[in-house]
Amino acid sequence: MAGSDIGIDLGTASVLVYAKGKGVVLKEPSVVAFDRDTNKIKEIGEEARLMIGRTPGNIVAVRPLRQGVISDYTVTEKMIKYFVQKAMGKKSYRKPRIAVCVPSGATEVEKRAVEDAAFAAGAREVSIIEEPIAAAIGAGIDISLPMGNMIVDIGGGTADIAVISLGSSVVSTSIKVAGDDFDEAIVRYMRKKHNLLIGERTAEDIKIKIGRCFPLGEAETMDVRGRNLVSGLPKTITVSSEETEEALKESTMQIVEAIHSVLEKTPPELAADVADRGIVLTGGGALLRGLEELIEDRTGINTMTADEAMTCVAIGTGRYVELLSD
Repeated sequence: MAGSDIGIDLGTASVLVYAKGKGVVLKEPSVVAFDRDTNKIKEIGEEARLMIGRTPGNIVAVRPLRQGVISDYTVTEKMIKYFVQKAMGKKSYRKPRIAVCVPSGATEVEKRAVEDAAFAAGAREVSIIEEPIAAAIGAGIDISLPMGNMIVDIGGGTADIAVISLGSSVVSTSIKVAGDDFDEAIVRYMRKKHNLLIGERTAEDIKIKIGRCFPLGEAETMDVRGRNLVSGLPKTITVSSEETEEALKESTMQIVEAIHSVLEKTPPELAADVADRGIVLTGGGALLRGLEELIEDRTGINTMTADEAMTCVAIGTGRYVELLSD
């Protein structure tokens, strides 16, 4: 049965599953809600995400992966199992071959944990693939050529930066600054500047709707509701995209600095290729407005975002399985 090969992009913020011949069949937040009293899982995915910050005492909504690393093994295992079954349907008799991607800085122990979780979820074979390589394949780059390509994959928990040539990464780094940190930066800014306490989900909304990290055109505004820290009462204020720029300055600059440090370590021939071919951004965090311009401004290298930035890694992981099976 051909449909039994799947690629999983096991992200801090969301899990995407790619099934051979079908493309990306599932994209859900990596959140699990379980009942503390009975230790039973209540909801997984989108339904659980809606519970974040809104649960009674006995129910907790957790993200089992923190910064690209499994922080809660048993919950992760159950989550992978659930997503694999959901993606494959109940009718599969044969155990699937699963490729899972991990951040490029993952240690052997962390890789082993992912592998074990995939086997426990019912895989017959597991391959672990590094995120930047999966992202490059998914972005449609032929990585087998002796050509330098720079990939910057910004997910929820980690940003992976790598220069890839001849099918593997020559220089790479993985930093724990990514989409979640953008959200946290907005939460901190609102608290410091406006005395307003907002939740992660509200911060993410601000980031998606008006967030930017480089001065572009007209400023946009949106109304934000939260709790005033002085009066303790709910309050609404208007936030502009210029403010998000200020809030996100520090974390976006950390990504730029990491790109800089990878370029410094890149062999000159490959660096010349990167200067020619440009930098490719992938991952959900790459959708932050102004990121292309900021990187271009600081490095002087043409920067573009891949078409399907969100699903690049999942597609690449799935294609990698296909390459293995061929």
